[in-house]
Formats: sequence, C-alpha cells, structure tokens
Amino acid sequence: MAKGSLTDREKDELILKERQVKALEKIAASTDALALWFEEKDVSAWDERLQYYLHEFHSIIADKSKDNG
Repeated sequence: MAKGSLTDREKDELILKERQVKALEKIAASTDALALWFEEKDVSAWDERLQYYLHEFHSIIADKSKDNG
C-alpha cells in the first residue's frame, strides 16, 4: 500500500468528519439567525404577556401539586 493512499476506514472517517463540520456550520447559521431575530424583537412589549403566561403556568402547577399532595 502506498503511503499516500487511505484505507476504507480512514476514508469513512474523513467523510464523517466532513459531514460533522457541515452539520455544525448549519447549526451555527441557524443559531445566528435566531440570535438576530431575538435582538430585533421589542422585549419590553412582551413583559405583560410573559407575566400572564408565567402566572397561568404557576397556577396549573400549583393545582396539580395540591391534587397529588
């Protein structure tokens, strides 16, 4: 076997590493897009809505814990 040639296992490992890098690049691009989207949102306008949903969530959990306890 020549020094420059790769075995099938080494070729498979290289292909796998390339696929991993491409997948990580796609994940990074998606994460970046999400970060930009969140930066553009007016979070102060969401304050009341978030408080309402957190209160509802807390109420549901409190009711369930009373039923189980």
